[in-house]
Amino acid sequence: MRERIRITYEFALAEGESPEAGARRIALEQTVELPDGCYPDRIEEAVVARVEELEALAENRCRAALSFAPALVGNEVPQLLNVLFGMVSLLPATRVVEFELPDGLLRRYGGPRFGIEGIRAACTNAAGRPLLCTSAKPVGLSAAELAAICGALARGGIDVVKDDHGVADQATAPFAERVGRCSEAVQRANEASGGSTLYFPNVTSPVTELFDRVATAKAAGCRGVLVSPFATGLDTLRWLAENSGLIVLVHPTFSGALYHADHGVSLPVLGRLLRVLGSDGVTYVNAGGRFPVTEQECHAVNDSLRGPLGSLRPALPVPGGGMDVDRAAYWTERYGVDTMFLIGSSLYAQGDLEVASRRLVDAVTGAAG
Repeated sequence: MRERIRITYEFALAEGESPEAGARRIALEQTVELPDGCYPDRIEEAVVARVEELEALAENRCRAALSFAPALVGNEVPQLLNVLFGMVSLLPATRVVEFELPDGLLRRYGGPRFGIEGIRAACTNAAGRPLLCTSAKPVGLSAAELAAICGALARGGIDVVKDDHGVADQATAPFAERVGRCSEAVQRANEASGGSTLYFPNVTSPVTELFDRVATAKAAGCRGVLVSPFATGLDTLRWLAENSGLIVLVHPTFSGALYHADHGVSLPVLGRLLRVLGSDGVTYVNAGGRFPVTEQECHAVNDSLRGPLGSLRPALPVPGGGMDVDRAAYWTERYGVDTMFLIGSSLYAQGDLEVASRRLVDAVTGAAG
């Protein structure tokens, strides 16, 4: 069993720099932040990252697997991020492509508290098919208007109706009023149809407001919440998983600043990190939609969320960002049933959300069968 944190970087060599020197440069930058010879010998063994593997790539680039002592992180999420991609994030053409934690750290962070199994258990009408999710939007509607949308989507059989990530605590639909109205609308729809739709309010907020918003959501009978941890800070995600008792669905807004073709953090690494910190469901932008992501990357994200990871539960992949009703059957075949499709615009474009939702449920059910 791995006892050290292992992080694999791809990076550009400086002019005249050897692969060994480039890897050593990253090892020092991510730990002592001093040149060789400027720290006691005991620090080399205890603190400085070890270069475990090194490979020269094309175009003056290298790939190096470095290992770090878990003591550098302790139990703190900010320090985990610092070790993962701290000062080297300021270097050009440097990218994190793999990320592994020892089992002790995995247990400390805990991972999903509900995961795929827990979300499926709450969505009792979705056996044997992918789950379906839709956002209530747009921002600017009143709380009553958003509640009417939630009710229509629930009557149509959508499994999870969430606030749009841009709907927060605006004057047009204040948080407490909106959560009360939307939750009630979904509950009434479930009672009338025998459905099991869940409503997830968006609790993304200043840290001073987070506790109260979670309490409001629980008081309204919500089983889960939406959060944008790249906007609030990733330790917010850990806090929600540990303390809320609710399903935590993550939205990727602002994360695009982190991943590019030759710099940043790869999508599968971000997926794994979110799972480690407690995401039960992870929304990511899907191939073929509005954003430039490949299907290969999406499969790698799915693997990072559902594959073996110590004792942690698998998290539910939630592809969105341009998912189309007409391609639901295709994505069901490609991604499998342990997926939740976030479909918005192509539902809204049909006008009658209740009828459009029923058609979508029927299409996905048929594709899964």
